[in-house]
Amino acid sequence: MSAPAWVEKHKEKIEEIIARYPKKRSALMPLLHLAQEERGWIADEDIEAVAAILGETKSVVESVCSFYSLFYRRPMGKYVITVCGNITCGLSGAQELVDHLERRLGIKVGETTPDGLITLLVTGECIAACDGAPALQVNLEYCGNVTPERADEIIELIKKGEDPAAISDRFGIPPVKAV
Repeated sequence: MSAPAWVEKHKEKIEEIIARYPKKRSALMPLLHLAQEERGWIADEDIEAVAAILGETKSVVESVCSFYSLFYRRPMGKYVITVCGNITCGLSGAQELVDHLERRLGIKVGETTPDGLITLLVTGECIAACDGAPALQVNLEYCGNVTPERADEIIELIKKGEDPAAISDRFGIPPVKAV
């Protein structure tokens, strides 16, 4: 089986990533991120390619990939909205937010809109945005204090093709200032 196209396309970048670490294996997560950036998810051939690049077994790469919820093992929408379902966000209205998003998007958690634009997920892991609860991420970019109304605004920006980083800038959690 030949390597996926991203391996040849990013040959220099792969070498740079590996060179950052004293042990090749430490480059595993950055290489998984690189693979996912190309396809939007991580296919079996990507697992095999990362394993071959690092001289690891497929099971080692698969175990890391399956451990972290930010790696997707199936096709996703262009935009992935991940609502934090941990305790702080849960107590601050995350379930109501999820219910609203399901109604608004016409999909259930884990599904993608028919146009392939948005996938809705909920994570039980804390996304480390407790000061902005309830919080969500749009393609791993943070949005905080998300009410159903703010969620509607975020969806409209997504439909207009807004960059997730710009959405985060608008709805993000202000940085904590040192005293």
